[in-house]
Amino acid sequence: MTPHDTPPAPVSWDELPPPIRTYLTAHARGETTEALAVFADDAVVTDEGRDHRGRAAIESWLGSSASEYTYTTEFTGATMSGTTSADVVQHLEGDFPGGAADLHFRFTLDDNRMSRLGIEP
Repeated sequence: MTPHDTPPAPVSWDELPPPIRTYLTAHARGETTEALAVFADDAVVTDEGRDHRGRAAIESWLGSSASEYTYTTEFTGATMSGTTSADVVQHLEGDFPGGAADLHFRFTLDDNRMSRLGIEP
């Protein structure tokens, strides 16, 4: 960490930036168009070790990830580093292998749009 970095601080759901709340809510509901709207044109999503670059690839990923399994999500906590980086932990339960998982959704914002999202255990 450099002297200019802000250490991560816990935040509530309501304290998360609006694009992050919009994405998480829309994605949980399977609303691909609304979820896609918060991404920058050149955004990158990394999920299951694969990068999805640009809005077309992200739209395809959103469509396939929403239909592959049935699951519920629950916000369990989040931290923010400054105003542009967030780590949101979601608890998922459903018909995917293992049946339950806690995943980190690591967001980077640029001009109030998502430029990067990494999803990992």
